[in-house]
Amino acid sequence: MKPRLLDLFCGAGGAAMGYHRAGFEVVGVDIKPQSRYPFEFIQADALDYVWDRRRRFDAIHASPPCHEYSTATRHRKNQGIVYPDLLPPIQKALREIAKPYVIENVPGAKGLLSNPILLCGGMFGIGVMRHRYFESNIPLFTPAHTCNGSEIDRDAVSITRHGPPARWYRKNPGAVFNIKQWHEAMGIDWMNRFGLTQAIPPAYTEFIGKQLIEVIK
Repeated sequence: MKPRLLDLFCGAGGAAMGYHRAGFEVVGVDIKPQSRYPFEFIQADALDYVWDRRRRFDAIHASPPCHEYSTATRHRKNQGIVYPDLLPPIQKALREIAKPYVIENVPGAKGLLSNPILLCGGMFGIGVMRHRYFESNIPLFTPAHTCNGSEIDRDAVSITRHGPPARWYRKNPGAVFNIKQWHEAMGIDWMNRFGLTQAIPPAYTEFIGKQLIEVIK
């Protein structure tokens, strides 16, 4: 029987696919409907659900909304828009529940994460650099980092709403990436454009998931 993983704040399932490939049975929870989620999905409040159903799972992943810490939304915060900060409450919950867990967030949240590791597309040879930090209560290791800490890589596709990376743009002014290029860069073929802007590449959580599986075994 496969170990079961609870995928909180699951979105359209980028993290979920990686854990599935690592060997987990995955169940996703999100407060918004996610018609493209590729596995069992439950629409619910993630914080409420994890307390009610925690005993049914062997491990928990959480990707709380990153808007509070993202540079992409800084201009909106300057306009007075307030985003919910769900990182501290989910950290508190998962630390108290004490099952193997992983919390993922953007570089702006690094200071709030406990001993996080950094994963980057350059570590996996994929076409997007998307840096993300991961906190866990199990020891995690990382591959070699091949882009020298930069968010910009000449051959990387930009999976954002803000155009391609600067170096790529200077080489190809006016370039517009199509959805097929986005899918190939992320290793995701089931999401629309909005889902791609929010997701993490499955390669990240497949790598982490294999380490989680060994701990559970």
